[in-house]
Amino acid sequence: MVPLFRQLAAMNDINVVLNGPVRTMNRTRTEKEQLTEAEWTIELEKGSIYMAHSNWLDFASYGFKKPIYISLVKDPIDRMITDFYKRRCRVKRAIYRRMYPGRRERPDEWYQLSFNECVRSRSPECLFVQHAVADYIQDFKRQTLYFCGNEADCLPFNSHHATQVAKRRVEKEYSVVGTWEERNITLTVLEKYVPRFFNHARFLYKLHSKSIRNRNRNNRKPHIDADVREMVRRNFTNEYEFYYFCKQRLYKQYLALQFENNLH
Repeated sequence: MVPLFRQLAAMNDINVVLNGPVRTMNRTRTEKEQLTEAEWTIELEKGSIYMAHSNWLDFASYGFKKPIYISLVKDPIDRMITDFYKRRCRVKRAIYRRMYPGRRERPDEWYQLSFNECVRSRSPECLFVQHAVADYIQDFKRQTLYFCGNEADCLPFNSHHATQVAKRRVEKEYSVVGTWEERNITLTVLEKYVPRFFNHARFLYKLHSKSIRNRNRNNRKPHIDADVREMVRRNFTNEYEFYYFCKQRLYKQYLALQFENNLH
């Protein structure tokens, strides 16, 4: 969605910031890192959108005014499938070679492995162990973690506790949480709930939808067998509960807008 944000920036006179002070892909931030990010964020000029892969951060606990929080969620299994094949794409392989010249690579069989085969063979990479904290491969299966926060209790995979905290955070802290699957509804709600930043969002998305789709397309995402999807889904019960909660909240916001329009 970065291209869309750049178009919004030009039309709505806003500033898009992609790189913050904490450059790490760790699943949680330390207390020092959270403070660093909070202090840096509040110094951004007015009219800035800061995009980051970061868990919810409690600005109020540091005595700062909280920003307008928005986010997007995606079907939990589709997220894992996308991540699985992204790790195996040619671009990632080329980046690895440039970063670590001469270092031994993974075998070709690893790159050619399908998600179906990975799950059926019970490869450690495709075992989604309930309440696990450590992972065989660092991935992003914990969608609830982004909304739960940086506390240790947010880390266990498919945790009921993390799910409930994440739902409370969304309800209390986030203006809009959209979904990748319902882009028109998401953009409509963003336009109306955060107009300063998302005015004309639907128009711009429609205008540039082809280039946006091509940029985000995963060329290797074959069909996933129904039984494999169901096997994986059984381990994502709480993650799906959170995902459906976010979708329901989004639909309520959208329906409220339709009702409001019908009054005029």
